[in-house]
Formats: sequence, structure tokens, C-alpha cells
Amino acid sequence: MAANVETMFYTREKPWHGLGTRVEEAPASADALRLAGLDWQVLQEPIFTDQGEVITGYKANVRDSDRRVLGVVSDRYRIVQNQEAFSFTDTLLGSGVRYETAGSLQDGRRVWLLARLPREYIISGERISPYLVFSNTHDGSGAVKVALTPVRVVCNNTLNLALQTAKRSWSMIHTGNISDKIQEAKDTLFMAEAYMENLGKEFELLRKQKITDAQLNEYIEQLLPLDEDATAVQNKNITRIRRDLTKRYYDAPDLQRTGFNAYRFINAVSDFATHADPLRRTANYNENLFARTIDGNPMIDKAYQMVKAA
Repeated sequence: MAANVETMFYTREKPWHGLGTRVEEAPASADALRLAGLDWQVLQEPIFTDQGEVITGYKANVRDSDRRVLGVVSDRYRIVQNQEAFSFTDTLLGSGVRYETAGSLQDGRRVWLLARLPREYIISGERISPYLVFSNTHDGSGAVKVALTPVRVVCNNTLNLALQTAKRSWSMIHTGNISDKIQEAKDTLFMAEAYMENLGKEFELLRKQKITDAQLNEYIEQLLPLDEDATAVQNKNITRIRRDLTKRYYDAPDLQRTGFNAYRFINAVSDFATHADPLRRTANYNENLFARTIDGNPMIDKAYQMVKAA
């Protein structure tokens, strides 16, 4: 991960790899842009052959601060500047928004920001802080993505469930009228209040759904399956991580008064999915973990779907 992080800032605790500029308080957008090292523009310039001929249909996205080529894109590609990302979030969340972390990955090809919403929610007697994540690419490899990520304050578990009753994420490709698309998101697509209200209702239902020890074992086996032709090492590894998840369900201090129910199970899975050491830590492990903050964590979503189908 360290090799993929170019610039960033963070508040209070070190994220992921411990790199970046630490600040004591979450800043507003103007300071956040500078602290994150994102105060640069992307220019679109023509591409030429070795003989000086213009290559039609394509442009180079070039960073103005150091002339680094971030990517080659179609001439239909429309740039969303870093400043626009912060302005978008400022407008969407209103006054009082503060940025917890922001930065640049892969030599500027991907940028992100994470903002805490001004309002904290009390859901089922617990403090839930919603965060907004904005992610963008400048190399043509992905869309602009915005997502709401609720975090259970007592344990920092992410609870970004894929509800059928409310939308938690939005994305757009870099073509067409970007201004109109961003305005559409501001007006209609990203309703934090609606998502948090529906999330609260879902938590209440999950708390009422009791889980027996036998059901728990069945859920964990489905969530962490073992192939029939697994080697002895694979068998040992799966057994170990199943025990880890089981322990989080029964022994996590923050879940002791929760009761043995689906809500407790979802929290245990979230704790496992976001905090447990992986069997194999790849070079991009932490970056992929952060990406799931936007796209949703497949393990948490699968756990949620299992208990809903019961």
C-alpha cells in the first residue's frame, strides 16, 4: 500500500499504512485540498505520433504541477477536477462539513476524500456516524463514485448495508454534461437522511431476529466455505478464521449487551471483514479494503443477505 499512496492527510489516528500528514482537527475543504496534496489541475492535451501527427480521438490527461501523464482517454472524456470534488461535497453536506482524510493514489491517477457528516445518529441506542466517500480517477479507468458509509462509533465497524429501501451510493462516467450529472446527484440521488432512517428500521428488525448457536455455525460455514479438495493447510487456515469470526461474535466487548441476534452477527462480520488479518496480505490489500468502503464489502453484504433470507 505504501508504494501506492502518493500524498494524503489524516486526522487523529494513523490510517492503513501510517503515511501522510497528521492534523489535529478535521479541516474544511480549502485546507483539506492543500493538506492532501490535491491542489493541482488536470489538463487535456493532444497526443502525437513520432512523426508529429495528431492521434485523433484521444487525449492525454496531464497534471499541471509536474507534467505527469495520468492517462490516455477518449476525447469524449470529461475531467472532474479535485477542486470540483470538494465543492461537490461541500454543497451536498452543507455547512459544517469537515474532512477526515483525503489523498492521492497511484501517482495521482486516483484520488479520494472522506468527510464526516455534520449530524450523528442514535440508532437502537447506539451512536452511528455517517461518512461520505468521494472517489475519482484521472486515468480513464473508473467512474466518479460517491457513497455513504455509516460507522458504529464504539468499535469503528462499517455498516454500509446494501438496502433495497434506500440508495447509499451513486456513480457517473466521465462523459456527457458533467455539471448536469453532478447537479442531479445533489438534487435527487444522494439522500443521507433517507438511508439512515431506513438503516435504523433495518437494525431494529435484525435485533429482533434471534440466532441459535447452530444457525451461527451454519452462517459462518456458508460465509467461509471449505472446498472438498482443500489441502491440509487450507483446512487449517479456514478453521482458524472461522474460529476468529466465532470469537468476535461471542466475545467482542461492544456486543455483550446486544443479544444473540442477526444484528450482533452483522457487526461481528463487519469487525472480521475490516479488522482481521488476511490469510495473505497482497500489495494492494489496504487499498482494496478502502475501495470496499465505497462499493460495499461483499462479505458484509453476503452475511446480510443470508440472515434476510432466513
